[in-house]
Amino acid sequence: MHRISRMLACSFLLTFAALAADPPTRAHDITIDDYFTLAVVGEVAASPDGKLVAYTDTRWEPPAEDRNTEIWIVATDGASPPYRLTFDPGSDGSPQWGPDSQHLYFAASRKRDDGKAAPYNGKTQVWATGTHGGEPLAITRLADGIGAFQLAQDGRHVYYTTSGEDAQEEWKELRGKHKDVTYVGAKRAVSELWRLDMQTWRAEKLVAEKRYIRYFAVSPDQQRIAMITDPNDELITHEGRSRVDVYDAATKKVETLADELWRAQAPSPYGWLESAAWSSDGRLLAFTISFDGYPSEILLAEWKTDAASGAAPALRRAARPADVYVTGRLQWIPDSADLCFVADQRARRRIYCLESLRDGAPGKTRLLTPTDIVVDGYAFSTNVATPPAVILNDPKHTADVFLIESGADPAKGQIYKRLTNVNPQVDTWKLPQVSTVTWKSRDGVECEGILELPHDYEPGGGKLPLIVELHGGPTDSTRIALDFRIYGRTSFPAAGYAVFSPNYRGSTGYGDKFLTDLIGHENDIDVADILTGVDALIERGIADPDKLGVMGWSNGGFLTNCLITTTTRFKAASSGAGVVDQFLQWAAEDTPGHVLNYMRGFSWTEHDAYRLGSPSSRLGDVKTPTLIHVGGDDARVPAIHSRALHRALREYVNVPCELLVYPGQGHGLTKCSFRKAKMEWDLAWMERYVRRKPAEMP
Repeated sequence: MHRISRMLACSFLLTFAALAADPPTRAHDITIDDYFTLAVVGEVAASPDGKLVAYTDTRWEPPAEDRNTEIWIVATDGASPPYRLTFDPGSDGSPQWGPDSQHLYFAASRKRDDGKAAPYNGKTQVWATGTHGGEPLAITRLADGIGAFQLAQDGRHVYYTTSGEDAQEEWKELRGKHKDVTYVGAKRAVSELWRLDMQTWRAEKLVAEKRYIRYFAVSPDQQRIAMITDPNDELITHEGRSRVDVYDAATKKVETLADELWRAQAPSPYGWLESAAWSSDGRLLAFTISFDGYPSEILLAEWKTDAASGAAPALRRAARPADVYVTGRLQWIPDSADLCFVADQRARRRIYCLESLRDGAPGKTRLLTPTDIVVDGYAFSTNVATPPAVILNDPKHTADVFLIESGADPAKGQIYKRLTNVNPQVDTWKLPQVSTVTWKSRDGVECEGILELPHDYEPGGGKLPLIVELHGGPTDSTRIALDFRIYGRTSFPAAGYAVFSPNYRGSTGYGDKFLTDLIGHENDIDVADILTGVDALIERGIADPDKLGVMGWSNGGFLTNCLITTTTRFKAASSGAGVVDQFLQWAAEDTPGHVLNYMRGFSWTEHDAYRLGSPSSRLGDVKTPTLIHVGGDDARVPAIHSRALHRALREYVNVPCELLVYPGQGHGLTKCSFRKAKMEWDLAWMERYVRRKPAEMP
């Protein structure tokens, strides 16, 4: 077995050892303002020599309205504290190490002087800097910037994509005559793939297929480049019309992989191809296909001969455990045929490994990270003696960078060594008590959810006002971790509420059947799962049946709309970016395959499914005071849904209702002031209608 594999085969003892000898006392009452002090670790990259880890740190830096991302470095020996490498409001990301472990490459959009000339015109470029800091060097200087990039393993070449337009020839003359009209679909975004030689500083165009390159991955030997391409950059074309193209450096040609496995043999024609990754020898390519409502799959292409032969690869599905949902983040353990991936399993997010996949072998699955943790990212060093760096959190800690301690006694289990503490202020916070709860739904199926209780709550301490917080997706789940976001977790327990986040039918990590049961049954079994969960908490003496609120965003907003049209038991609701009508959603959203999967077809053949799956048909039954949030430029759940809900409740049903439209915002709120507005409005709304407090503001 490969050396890293041997290290990881041992069971892990997860220990969040404090960076200080004595942890501080938890005496701070959490407030909404505390949310805006949090940093988020997003990406991690291990140096080739295994001595350093680069990671991204995203946080608000007042008075800026948007968060900024900088790159930090920490030594794996733990002998020195992390240090900040970049200092610019250009949101630095995608850190990649040079082969000497002394230089780091990254993408950033920097703006200087008048902002007119590249590379300081605000367009994304590739930059490089030494590990000791200094002014970064612009590697690319394109007027329109780049899309994605990858540094070759030898450190000599940088591969990157650029964007352009391809105009439709049909009706060209008439369109030219009436130029002031907007023609939908007349032009499409396409990509080119380039290679820059950093010795000669000459760039060569490799691929110009008049398709949009959404992702690409260069094999370690640079003999092949895998590209996931679409007809254009619109997400609707990524649903079912994406394909895997492979550039062959020897022939300079692009071949498209046969797609029967992930198209004709798939449960839905609307799958998303993602996460391409090459093995060290360049013979194995792994990628994923994911669906709304169906299990995602790992697919493998294996070349038995060298690139010059021109032989097509063998294609197959990789076996996976039936009880996990693959979320992606594919990485091969260096110098092996062992493929790692991240997957959801019962409110945990873990790293799994498929061992020895070469020569068509099915591979044995091994769990690398047991216990109650959530993995947000990981990275291997090409130094095979170095264990991986991981980003993880649990119910007591926000995400940080850890290293698996290779010197641990295998008999005692591996130990995670904490390398960072990006949010030391959290060590003093009175954190909510986070646990999992289970119950039986109306059909006898067991469901699980996350329960958050106030810090000082004790068993038998009485009934609490309850907020039901619903995750989006629905092909997603709420996980057992400290999750202080703008959607209710952490902030409401700090205000004395219990927060219940049910993983209803259609959630990930509970097996394929639990996931697919929701197909054709939205606004039905998901609602039943949620309501029976609330009943269970009432029966256990935790929730006050007279003080119930419900809130959610995206699919959570949709389910909020479903619940208030099903029952009057909730005293208040906060619906964020929620669907009201399934036909309208299919007609207006950017990824309509979502609706087609869950409704099992189009509205002209599945009339009843669209009607029963839509809260709009029962809006007249709503009695719950409802607060509505939506981004003004939301392409995923367009604002027309929220406006329709507001009109119905306020103008016709005569229910207390407020609509907050956030200008310029998409499906998620990115501005500091907008996030704070949502959090303060949600708390004030629940305080007034759930707790019946007269004060306007909390």
